[in-house]
Amino acid sequence: MTEEALDLRAGRDLILRHLRARWPMLAVAFVAGLSWGLLRLVEPYLVGLAIDHAIVERDLGKLTQYVAIFIAVAAVLAVCAGTRRYWAMRTSYRIETDLRLELYDRVNRLSFDYHDRTATGQLMSRGSADLREIQAFLVNIPINSAYLLMAVGAFVLLVLTSVTLAVLAMAVFPVVTWLSVRFFNRLEPGTKRVQQDLADVASVTEETIAGARLVRAFGREEHEIGRMRAAAERVRKDAMEVVRLRTVYGPLFFLLPGLGQLVVLAYGGWLVLDGQMTLGALVAALQYLGMLAWPVQSLGEMIASGQRAVVSAARVWNVLKEEPTVKERPHARPLPPGNGQIVFDRVTFGYRAGLPVLREFSLEVPAGRSVALVGATGSGKSTVARLLPRFYDVDEGRILLDGADIRTLRLRELRRSIGIVFEDTFLFSDTVRNNIAYGRLDATDEQIVRAAKLAHAHEFIEQLEHGYDTVVGEQGFSLSGGQRQRIAIARAILMEPRVLILDDATSSVDARMEEEIRTALREVMAGRTTLIISHRLSTIALADQVVLVDEGRVAATGTHEELLRSCPRYREVLGQVEAMAS
Repeated sequence: MTEEALDLRAGRDLILRHLRARWPMLAVAFVAGLSWGLLRLVEPYLVGLAIDHAIVERDLGKLTQYVAIFIAVAAVLAVCAGTRRYWAMRTSYRIETDLRLELYDRVNRLSFDYHDRTATGQLMSRGSADLREIQAFLVNIPINSAYLLMAVGAFVLLVLTSVTLAVLAMAVFPVVTWLSVRFFNRLEPGTKRVQQDLADVASVTEETIAGARLVRAFGREEHEIGRMRAAAERVRKDAMEVVRLRTVYGPLFFLLPGLGQLVVLAYGGWLVLDGQMTLGALVAALQYLGMLAWPVQSLGEMIASGQRAVVSAARVWNVLKEEPTVKERPHARPLPPGNGQIVFDRVTFGYRAGLPVLREFSLEVPAGRSVALVGATGSGKSTVARLLPRFYDVDEGRILLDGADIRTLRLRELRRSIGIVFEDTFLFSDTVRNNIAYGRLDATDEQIVRAAKLAHAHEFIEQLEHGYDTVVGEQGFSLSGGQRQRIAIARAILMEPRVLILDDATSSVDARMEEEIRTALREVMAGRTTLIISHRLSTIALADQVVLVDEGRVAATGTHEELLRSCPRYREVLGQVEAMAS
């Protein structure tokens, strides 16, 4: 798959923006962490005093005092550690939630052309795995900051204890710094590839699960397993490159500080034996060195975690920076009064630049009338239905609803005035009641039942285990295609739209059920502007007027009988439709 361009600086800025937005919560974690770091520096000092003034001098009273002080410090440390951990976790989860909501809001506002070119699995990966990487890094910021303060303090106290020991201990740190920069630069490309590979795995998984019935129907299980095997192998291959880097550099981050400790122990031990340093001061110096060494030893993991978080944030930013191509204009107008007159005025539109689907398409549908759009596959008839609710904006020309250019109207009002029943019916994993009321959440039970009856869905709904409170399976697959279609029709009817669009709305029902739905649709369509896109002659016959769409233009208009008599192309298209149906 194509490698995605990532702006790592934008990813870092995104993380910083959310950290600034939650600075009060972060401040509590930092204060607790810094208090913990400072108190940790007290422990070696107390140990050194206890050795020199209690243990060496065999003074039980002083030893008891030092132990009591040590216990008190440990208790305060425990409180600070718990507070630091709680607020660090709380802040990181809050930011993760903020990012998830911001991402979800953006995805829901983006236009259809973005979703046309973006795999669902890629978006799912950003909303799950990438956000978890960011959270895992954020939770460690206050913790690692406390360790950093502790390391700086330990170095200062080590200098105060013995400048020579401090210089010996720090001799390896220029090498460690060089290794850190080299590790970071080499880790970045591998981390990018792994994150992209994981998103590819999510895409394959989502497609295979969503299309499980199709996969089994065509016996393509082995093919899909092969796709997953290839995607998983890419993850393993790129992840192992990262593992190899960490295997090489990780031990060095442990080895070099260890060598420093060994030198300090040797030289410090000689100073103690020579009487130039007390035993307690040497033990304290070794503990300070340990505090200095631990952040360095964990440096590799901190770099890797930060790198993953920045890459993940950059991937999230690539979605957040997208702007919808269909926007509501400033000072948009409310929907004008009217009964749903539709005018397509010389409309040209294509899903891709230079490849128009509609070419100077002109059509007028009087208010309250029904028009069937008929055409061969790819003629553009379904595109007409997608342009009216502004799922896409036209390239040229304009579309009027009751005299107003739809681009000047409030987008929410426009779409709520149009009821749509698509060929591919989608139901949420929710109750039948809530699926019908999806477009009108304040609908009463009586209104929901009435809509279901008009769609001839009431009878089968009542026979379900819990009636209208029955929870349908994912995408409604626990119901038959015809049942799903009738619930979708009821959902559109309940909105009482000004315009009704039926895009092959009877494609999933048998002839007997189609007759029942047509009877219901006649009542629903009475006095309501309706666009019908259908391959079934019986459904086309519901329309007052038939429009033949050919190569993106209106080729002919008239009643079904008129076009049969006068238009050879219409007869040819109907022949193709009947051949497809048979």
